[in-house]
Amino acid sequence: MRKNSSIAILGSGSWATALVKLISPNSESLSWWVRDEASIIHIQLHQHNPKYLTDAELDIEKVHIDNDILKISKNADILILAIPSAYLAEAIIPIRSIIKEKFIVSAIKGIIPETHQTVGEYLHSEIGMDYSNFGAILGPCHAEEVALEKLSYLTIASKNKGLSRLISKKLSSSAIQTNRTEDIHGSEYASILKNIYAIAAGVSQSLGYGDNFQAVLVSNSMREMKRFIKSVSPLKRDISKTAYSGDLFVTMYSPFSRNRTLGSLIGKGYTVRSAILEMSMVAEGYFATKHIRNIKKTKDVKMPIASAVYKILYENRSPKKVLSELSEKLS
Repeated sequence: MRKNSSIAILGSGSWATALVKLISPNSESLSWWVRDEASIIHIQLHQHNPKYLTDAELDIEKVHIDNDILKISKNADILILAIPSAYLAEAIIPIRSIIKEKFIVSAIKGIIPETHQTVGEYLHSEIGMDYSNFGAILGPCHAEEVALEKLSYLTIASKNKGLSRLISKKLSSSAIQTNRTEDIHGSEYASILKNIYAIAAGVSQSLGYGDNFQAVLVSNSMREMKRFIKSVSPLKRDISKTAYSGDLFVTMYSPFSRNRTLGSLIGKGYTVRSAILEMSMVAEGYFATKHIRNIKKTKDVKMPIASAVYKILYENRSPKKVLSELSEKLS
């Protein structure tokens, strides 16, 4: 990989904004696709995103911003995808023909709804991307703390060591430490599952379950995650590493977690629809819950927590009754 490889970040949400802030000081050529032209004008005038991480000051002189995704992508060697998984397939339609020519790095923690696949699986099977050209940026971290320059840890997953080293270098700063792994499938699925478990954590917190129950919920979630990942990708891996358990812990515990927030609203009595409408950002766990269940149907794997979240989100079951039933299955 060339040290001066040009990078384009696709997406304009909180994580995309945090990535722009992280990468711009370490990059000679950084482009940013922002769909909304009014947001582009605001960013250029005021050096911050008007919708997400509004306190994060951006070095706009080092960033080229455009709302033409094809133009932005053509001129980049590496595309970093930071678009919610539910909208990815539609968003990249204009660039499908050139994706195979690029190095792709996913910063997305969700399932592609149309195909029930991770981002890597989708790009490989539907567009023909070679896994040697793919990587993923994983936690544990929240965009809010990254933007505030609080010490955070990121994991880069890729079988291409040159790509993972380059992305690690572009992300590194005094406030960011990076690790690398070749376990793309396991780490992608871990980043998807933790959002489901965070919804359960939010529901239980609002229903009055205390720290003792939360601790049991987290430990059971970790074991459930291990069982599922082993069933879809039977490699030897240490689930206690930060790319798996660390990301799980922060998403289940942190007030910044949008998935925990979704669960908290539902636990307070909001309907699922009203809770989603109340939030300004996409909670990936909502979509992931349905699609993980579909994958689970083909695997012989015990997943009581994910099943409980599905009952609440998609079967309109009482959160109180579902959590009561779940509590008897945990150990």
